[in-house]
Amino acid sequence: MARLVNIHPDSPQARLLVQAAEFIRDGGVVALPTDSCYALGCHLGDKEALDRIRQIRQIDDRHHLTLMVRDLSEIAHFARVDNAQYRLLKATTPGSYTFILEGTKELPRRVLHPKRKTIGLRVPDHPVALALLEELNEPLLTTTLQLPGDEQPLTEGWEIQDRLDDHLELILDAGACSTVPTTIIDLTGSAPELVRAGRGALAPFGLD
Repeated sequence: MARLVNIHPDSPQARLLVQAAEFIRDGGVVALPTDSCYALGCHLGDKEALDRIRQIRQIDDRHHLTLMVRDLSEIAHFARVDNAQYRLLKATTPGSYTFILEGTKELPRRVLHPKRKTIGLRVPDHPVALALLEELNEPLLTTTLQLPGDEQPLTEGWEIQDRLDDHLELILDAGACSTVPTTIIDLTGSAPELVRAGRGALAPFGLD
């Protein structure tokens, strides 16, 4: 059964963050709030937890997962970023964007797109997500909490528990999140390419 805890959306309680980090390090799959939608998250190095997330979402290894990081310096550690890409990232993070970038050797191959060797990366703009990343002191492997057949992501803690009680270890309930996912921008080409229009504005990339 999933443990549901009420966490303050602006000033998350330290003890709850410590507990959440322990769940993740122990192989748990958690639901957490972000500046776009609720997300499913697990430890980057945990293959079993990753497989469980893919099973919950019913996605294969060609679906880009998102590495959620604290800041721009961590993005550069896990992805190859040139000067032009860096300027775009600096102008738009933190925020409701996911960037497709070429992964570095710091990442396990199983989390990369099998052919392109790419991954999604984002810096969330939500106090709970950022505080959890700070407590973990490492990135979190995530994906939008949208279940197969649903038109929108789940947005309430009780709803997540009702639908996924037997599949998660922990739900960090910070109240309702948006149902609009991140904007996905592919930065691997010569110019930014829109993959999905979402909560993040397109103007910074000249795509509006």
